[in-house]
Amino acid sequence: MILYPAIDLKAGQCVRLYRGALDQATVFNDDPAGQARVFAAAGAEWIHVVDLDGAVSGKSANGEAVEKILRAVDVPIQLGGGIRHPDAIQAWLDKGVSRVVLGTMALRHPDVVTDCCRLYPGRIAVAIDAKDGKVAAGGWVEVSEVLATDLAKKFQDAGVAAIVFTDIGRDGTLEGPNVEATLALARAVSRPVIASGGIRSLDDLRELKASGSDRIAGVICGRALYEGLIDLPAAIRLLKD
Repeated sequence: MILYPAIDLKAGQCVRLYRGALDQATVFNDDPAGQARVFAAAGAEWIHVVDLDGAVSGKSANGEAVEKILRAVDVPIQLGGGIRHPDAIQAWLDKGVSRVVLGTMALRHPDVVTDCCRLYPGRIAVAIDAKDGKVAAGGWVEVSEVLATDLAKKFQDAGVAAIVFTDIGRDGTLEGPNVEATLALARAVSRPVIASGGIRSLDDLRELKASGSDRIAGVICGRALYEGLIDLPAAIRLLKD
């Protein structure tokens, strides 16, 4: 299981939101590239980067910060937020992003995402962000009537590298992950699932690891790392042992 430290970008800064609310952003670092170097030095195998402004606007808004991160570290970067067109996917892969994460595009244009999975094998992940079990899009400001598990099943045979599942109600709260919902989604598909939202302690990581599902391939962690509640090297060792 892989620990993905998170860098969420808003106005060029490294922030964390509370339950996805853009007006409740806490700034933790005004140097995202420096933060990436800290994560890399601590042993991170991947870094999860999200362009929050881009997720709302539908196009890259923190591209300069992302490019600085790419130049700063050799760690593979997983990037999401505002990537809504195949040309944008190609552009970021050409710039050195290892894996592109598609959320709104997966909800609105699943067939296009499936085509992209075939075109870029192993380099496309699907983000399924849910409020009360229903998929949210457009930077989490639009909630659909599509159930998270139903959307996941659309990509069962598409060749996605992973499905990133976030319970928005837990994101940034330090209330613990929604293990039940994560497991329900992981059991509904055969693709690897990356859990996200609410991680607060090593005990949460132990619970996910011991959940009995070999389909949970990773965990994204943000606020708990920034606030010193989780030691990154210890978390990496725990998930790898």
